[in-house]
Amino acid sequence: QVQVVESGGGLVQPGGSLRLSCATSGSTVRINAMGWYRQAPGKQREVVATMGDGGPNYGDSVKGRFTISRDNTQNTGYLQMNSLQPEDTAVYYCAAFTAWGTYWGQGTQVTVFA
Repeated sequence: QVQVVESGGGLVQPGGSLRLSCATSGSTVRINAMGWYRQAPGKQREVVATMGDGGPNYGDSVKGRFTISRDNTQNTGYLQMNSLQPEDTAVYYCAAFTAWGTYWGQGTQVTVFA
Protein backbone atom coordinates (compact mmCIF):
# COMPACT_ATOMS: atom_id res chain seq x y z
CA GLN A 1 0.00 0.00 0.00
CA VAL A 2 1.25 3.47 -0.91
CA GLN A 3 0.03 6.56 0.87
CA VAL A 4 -0.13 9.76 -1.15
CA VAL A 5 -0.50 13.16 0.46
CA GLU A 6 -0.74 16.46 -1.39
CA SER A 7 0.01 19.85 0.12
CA GLY A 8 0.60 23.43 -0.94
CA GLY A 9 -2.80 24.48 -2.19
CA GLY A 10 -4.40 27.75 -1.25
CA LEU A 11 -5.77 31.07 -2.41
CA VAL A 12 -3.89 33.17 -4.93
CA GLN A 13 -4.61 36.11 -7.17
CA PRO A 14 -4.44 35.86 -10.98
CA GLY A 15 -0.86 35.91 -12.14
CA GLY A 16 0.36 34.40 -8.90
CA SER A 17 2.21 31.18 -8.21
CA LEU A 18 1.85 28.13 -6.02
CA ARG A 19 3.97 25.04 -5.52
CA LEU A 20 2.22 21.78 -4.79
CA SER A 21 3.97 18.85 -3.15
CA CYS A 22 3.13 15.15 -3.28
CA ALA A 23 4.62 12.97 -0.58
CA THR A 24 4.47 9.19 -0.86
CA SER A 25 5.16 6.62 1.82
CA GLY A 26 4.28 3.18 3.10
CA SER A 27 6.03 0.91 0.63
CA THR A 28 9.32 0.23 -1.05
CA VAL A 29 7.66 -0.50 -4.39
CA ARG A 30 9.12 1.54 -7.19
CA ILE A 31 7.03 4.50 -8.26
CA ASN A 32 7.25 4.32 -12.03
CA ALA A 33 5.58 7.65 -12.65
CA MET A 34 3.78 10.45 -10.87
CA GLY A 35 1.04 12.65 -12.13
CA TRP A 36 -1.03 15.67 -11.24
CA TYR A 37 -4.69 15.89 -12.12
CA ARG A 38 -7.38 18.42 -11.31
CA GLN A 39 -11.13 18.56 -11.08
CA ALA A 40 -13.13 21.75 -11.11
CA PRO A 41 -16.75 21.89 -9.90
CA GLY A 42 -19.07 20.35 -12.45
CA LYS A 43 -16.22 19.14 -14.65
CA GLN A 44 -14.44 15.88 -15.23
CA ARG A 45 -11.01 15.22 -13.79
CA GLU A 46 -8.32 16.20 -16.27
CA VAL A 47 -4.62 15.55 -16.51
CA VAL A 48 -2.37 18.45 -15.61
CA ALA A 49 1.06 16.87 -15.87
CA THR A 50 2.76 13.52 -15.63
CA MET A 51 6.36 12.45 -15.24
CA GLY A 52 7.78 9.02 -15.87
CA ASP A 53 11.03 7.65 -17.17
CA GLY A 54 10.35 9.30 -20.50
CA GLY A 55 10.16 12.77 -19.03
CA PRO A 56 7.33 15.22 -18.41
CA ASN A 57 4.08 15.64 -20.27
CA TYR A 58 1.61 18.48 -19.82
CA GLY A 59 -1.98 19.19 -20.52
CA ASP A 60 -2.45 21.80 -23.23
CA SER A 61 -3.98 24.33 -20.86
CA VAL A 62 -0.93 24.45 -18.58
CA LYS A 63 1.96 24.16 -21.02
CA GLY A 64 4.50 26.90 -20.45
CA ARG A 65 3.04 27.81 -17.05
CA PHE A 66 3.32 24.65 -14.92
CA THR A 67 6.37 22.51 -14.25
CA ILE A 68 6.34 19.00 -12.82
CA SER A 69 9.35 17.57 -11.04
CA ARG A 70 10.31 14.62 -8.86
CA ASP A 71 12.77 13.89 -6.11
CA ASN A 72 13.29 10.17 -6.62
CA THR A 73 15.39 9.82 -3.49
CA GLN A 74 12.39 10.79 -1.38
CA ASN A 75 9.61 9.63 -3.70
CA THR A 76 8.21 13.15 -3.68
CA GLY A 77 6.68 15.03 -6.54
CA TYR A 78 6.13 18.73 -7.13
CA LEU A 79 4.05 20.94 -9.34
CA GLN A 80 5.21 24.52 -9.77
CA MET A 81 2.31 26.60 -11.02
CA ASN A 82 2.99 30.06 -12.40
CA SER A 83 0.76 32.64 -14.06
CA LEU A 84 -2.28 31.15 -12.40
CA GLN A 85 -5.67 32.09 -13.79
CA PRO A 86 -9.22 31.71 -12.44
CA GLU A 87 -9.75 28.75 -14.75
CA ASP A 88 -7.01 26.91 -12.86
CA THR A 89 -9.28 26.79 -9.82
CA ALA A 90 -9.82 23.15 -8.92
CA VAL A 91 -8.95 20.37 -6.54
CA TYR A 92 -5.55 19.06 -7.52
CA TYR A 93 -4.78 15.38 -7.06
CA CYS A 94 -1.49 13.52 -7.12
CA ALA A 95 -1.23 9.99 -8.46
CA ALA A 96 1.58 7.51 -7.95
CA PHE A 97 1.84 4.80 -10.59
CA THR A 98 3.40 1.52 -9.47
CA ALA A 99 3.50 -2.10 -10.54
CA TRP A 100 0.88 -2.75 -7.84
CA GLY A 101 -1.50 -0.14 -9.21
CA THR A 102 -2.25 3.55 -9.04
CA TYR A 103 -2.54 5.36 -5.73
CA TRP A 104 -4.30 8.70 -5.30
CA GLY A 105 -4.14 11.39 -2.69
CA GLN A 106 -7.12 13.20 -1.20
CA GLY A 107 -6.45 16.37 -3.15
CA THR A 108 -5.57 19.95 -2.33
CA GLN A 109 -7.72 22.95 -3.22
CA VAL A 110 -6.33 25.69 -5.44
CA THR A 111 -8.44 28.81 -5.78
CA VAL A 112 -7.47 31.68 -8.06
CA PHE A 113 -9.58 34.78 -7.46
CA ALA A 114 -9.46 38.37 -8.53
